[in-house]
Amino acid sequence: MSQRDPTSARRLRRLSGQLTRHWEHQLRPRLSGLEDAEYLWEPTDNCWSLRARRDGTIAPDWAFPAPEPPPFTTIAWRMAHIGQTLAQRADFHFGDRTLTLDRVPWPGLTAAEGLAWIDRGYADWCAGLDSADDTLLSRYSEGPPGTLDGSYPFADVILHINREVIHHGAEVALLRDLYRSHGQ
Repeated sequence: MSQRDPTSARRLRRLSGQLTRHWEHQLRPRLSGLEDAEYLWEPTDNCWSLRARRDGTIAPDWAFPAPEPPPFTTIAWRMAHIGQTLAQRADFHFGDRTLTLDRVPWPGLTAAEGLAWIDRGYADWCAGLDSADDTLLSRYSEGPPGTLDGSYPFADVILHINREVIHHGAEVALLRDLYRSHGQ
């Protein structure tokens, strides 16, 4: 039986705690009261957002490679991206590895569905981290297709996920401020 490294265990708690503190004290409180019109607000022409497709499914606007400059994205698009980042990483690192981009169950066109989507992704990611032992940090683990997760120790993947959520969450908070300031 191997001994656990207390330094590594503390590091795992600090890495996961960074996102938890941000989520509980900054991002999630800033999403309180989000309404449908704000969620789908397109402040410029040609915004990328979530849209209903002809078959009735919902999907984000997307192109690969992205146009230069990339289109402005709505709160709905950014929240869909946050939830997808969390959900896919949870699935590929702690689940059954089936949540590929073409299988993502994108949230609907309401703020409530978008909030439920990011809450579920966050809960799944945190549950995976909570169930992990400290040896996870140095392990290389292949993430979703198209990511570089397998090129880095898992500690770096955790930091990347933290940065993605913090970065896009700050964009959502700014868009909420702009929406309010425009008297919408």
